[in-house]
Amino acid sequence: MESQTKATLQIKNGPSFSGYSFGASNSTAGEAVFTTSLVGYTESITDPSYCGQILVFTQPLIGNYGVPSSTALDEFNLLKFFESPHPHIKGIVVSDYSQQYSHWTAIESLGEFCKRENITAIAGVDTREIVQYLREQGSSLARITIENDTSVEYINPMADLLVSKVSTKKPYFIKSLLHEPVANIALIDCGVKENIVRCLVSRGANVTVLPYDYDIQTIAKNFDGIFISNGPGDPKSCQVTINNLKKLLNDETLYSLPIFGICLGHQLLALAAGGTTKKMKYGNRAHNIPVMDLINGHCYITSQNHGYEVDIDSLSDSDWKPYFVNINDKSNEGMIHLTRPIFSTQFHPEAKGGPLDTSVLFDKYFNDIAKYIANKNSANDNSIVLKLNANLAKYNLIPTSLPNQRILA
Repeated sequence: MESQTKATLQIKNGPSFSGYSFGASNSTAGEAVFTTSLVGYTESITDPSYCGQILVFTQPLIGNYGVPSSTALDEFNLLKFFESPHPHIKGIVVSDYSQQYSHWTAIESLGEFCKRENITAIAGVDTREIVQYLREQGSSLARITIENDTSVEYINPMADLLVSKVSTKKPYFIKSLLHEPVANIALIDCGVKENIVRCLVSRGANVTVLPYDYDIQTIAKNFDGIFISNGPGDPKSCQVTINNLKKLLNDETLYSLPIFGICLGHQLLALAAGGTTKKMKYGNRAHNIPVMDLINGHCYITSQNHGYEVDIDSLSDSDWKPYFVNINDKSNEGMIHLTRPIFSTQFHPEAKGGPLDTSVLFDKYFNDIAKYIANKNSANDNSIVLKLNANLAKYNLIPTSLPNQRILA
């Protein structure tokens, strides 16, 4: 049994909760938010969208299946178990931490991982009371203090341009495993989850990952599709990305170019289209949130992680319409252009650690790309679409022993 060191979660102008530390020995501060996900704590902890936040888990027992390898790669040379190489959260809060773990992929305990990655962690607190407070008062500034260290000041991470901390510093390239890739996609990295890249390359695309502030409008014509990723922070702080997207959307030569945005990418696309965003009281962070497709009336269970939302009414007089709506709180969950192959979702259809209900949206995106390529080559040539479907069907036959595909551009 590991010795227990006193730790305290203190909410600014709110209550304090005493427990014990099982992570790094330093105190920390950030924005306290909560997730109701029952599984996937490894994926949540390494999700760049949680940058600057102290994450409270409502699932009472955390750590029971340990932590898998942080360096294991899949056949695409992408991280096999993590959503980014290192966590970006400031701390984690759990009710009951399991020191003993058991899972065939685990190589260390959650506590060992937190210590190695310098993540402050507290257990032995009543997370039910914490979450009730956050639901009533909203996401709040907080700090985790170790022993009697109160030197760490409360900080508001949303005041920073968090995207700049998690985006790639220079472009890199993920090569398709297909002999003849079906598309070349440019991905604007605002803090992309590894599984989003996997969802693109597994469908046969070459993916060029670009920094959040890259002048995408200057090279968009060289690609078959543009993708805007998830990420942390206030979307309005990403003015350089918004301005680049405005130029992209207003370029008449690119009107037929398919564009897909997820989470922060959805919000940035809305701002570039002339809409507005607003901070939610406590956001939506879970793997079990229902949304409705407003086009076909179907309901899906989705994975989500966001504290801001698009005010879809701000786009009511534009060429956009709402695509999905949150069944719980009626917030906007996506939008789609009336005439162009552009759409976005607030939720995460790649769903690493969550449900796969909406992964079909990636297929929709690839079908848009296939039509774009076909129209570019010949107005009546449907062979590209047929080729795409054939390549997707044979994906499972691809061998897993492959050379390094992650190449810096």
